[in-house]
This record gives sequence, C-alpha cells and structure tokens, in this order.
Amino acid sequence: VVAWPDAVRAVGIVGGVFLLCYGALAARRVLRPGTGGLSTDGEAAGSIRRAVLTCLAMTWLNPHVYLDTVFLVGSLAADRGPLRWTFGLGAALASLCWFAALGLGARLLGRVLARPAAWRVLDGLVAVTMLGLGAMLLIGT
Repeated sequence: VVAWPDAVRAVGIVGGVFLLCYGALAARRVLRPGTGGLSTDGEAAGSIRRAVLTCLAMTWLNPHVYLDTVFLVGSLAADRGPLRWTFGLGAALASLCWFAALGLGARLLGRVLARPAAWRVLDGLVAVTMLGLGAMLLIGT
C-alpha cells in the first residue's frame, strides 16, 4: 500500500463507481418493480446464463474482493511472520463458513424471499448501503 498509493487510489475510484452503479440499479428496482430480479408472480426473471454471468461479474468486478483479499488480509497476514500462512488459512476458513451460513440463511428464508415485497425492502437496503459505501470510497480517494 505504501509502495503503490496510486494503485490504491485507482482501486478506490473504480470501486466507488462500481458501488454507485450497483446501488443505482438496486434503487431503480425499488422505484420501478419489474426492472430486474423477481417478476410480478414471484418467479425468478432471466436465464441460467444471465444468472451465471451476473454471479461472475459480482465476483470478479466487485472491488471488495480485491480490497479485502489482497490489501486487508494480505497486509494483516504479512505482519504475522512465520504464521502468515496459518493466518491466511484461518481467513479462508472463516470466509468459507460465512458464505455457507449465507447459503443456509437463504434456504431458510426462501419462502419470505419468494415475495416481491421482501425483495423491494432488501433492494432498498442494498441501495442505501451501496450508495453510501460508493460515496465514501470516492470522497476518501
């Protein structure tokens, strides 16, 4: 981070713009239902191809993937000396547990999340969060 401050600034700008766009899309779904996400009858809109491409985009274009994994975990692990690999393995295990818990939670909340009104509330929370984070990233860079 100290060696490449311009790289950190660039990642912050790209990440901030990404989060603002993502927040704007979520806000659009709240204000204009039927523009993505669930259809009016509660069925998932789109194709498997669209779902896979969206998943890949959310993974590889998500600035938090790089900020968290490379900068945050990498910086913290580097300070652990010979235990840096143990620290990294622990961070990876914690991440695996977190995403498994998210999957289980999604399964348990399946009936609630099948209702379009629940998605509007969730999209509203996502919009506020992403717009706020994106603005903070851009203001901080």
